[in-house]
Amino acid sequence: MASRIENEVESIVEELIAGSPLELVAVDYVRERDWYLRVFIDKEGGIEIDDCQELSGRLEEILDARDLIRTSYILEVSSPGLDRELKKPKDFQREQGKLVDVSLFAPLDGEKVITGQLKSYDGENVTVDERVIPMDKVAKVNLHIDF
Repeated sequence: MASRIENEVESIVEELIAGSPLELVAVDYVRERDWYLRVFIDKEGGIEIDDCQELSGRLEEILDARDLIRTSYILEVSSPGLDRELKKPKDFQREQGKLVDVSLFAPLDGEKVITGQLKSYDGENVTVDERVIPMDKVAKVNLHIDF
């Protein structure tokens, strides 16, 4: 059910932002204590609160009109954050050359998290520095943040 809703909301958001500088990063429909529909957007130069508020209002109207989600939920529209997760091929392409943290399902050569410069991604492997890491070993890839 969650993936169906995510896919439908993704289509709606893509229509809403077509022709604008906004880019859809991800849609998550998850149950924590309550159900949350989270829409993550970005644009060159970064997202502003007005971008989130405008999209949230337009999306809420459509979701209410279509009665797509029958249970109560909390809608959140926001930026993916500085440590955004890279999920789609275009994410990897856009962030090529930047530092990333690759979290693995199980240690590889004694490491569970590999940090380095993103060199390439081909759908099956991600190359960080000179290490080629199979994607079936990867739990997630995030932009690296130095504190």
